[in-house]
Amino acid sequence: MTEKYSKTRQDAETAFGMVRTEFFSKNNAREELQSVEKARDAKTLRLREARLAKEHADQATATATLASKRIKFR
Repeated sequence: MTEKYSKTRQDAETAFGMVRTEFFSKNNAREELQSVEKARDAKTLRLREARLAKEHADQATATATLASKRIKFR
């Protein structure tokens, strides 16, 4: 069933289709940006945890070294 619409109706349908396409394009772009943001936040968290673990290990090593030097001097 194809109906023949007036020129005005056809123009309105075309304009609406363009707006709808633009709307969905913006949603896709927003979703893409959100996924990039989530990946960046996850990487930041991973790097922060690795840095804190390294600092903790370095501090433990420094403490052990100082303790062993104190024992030698007694």
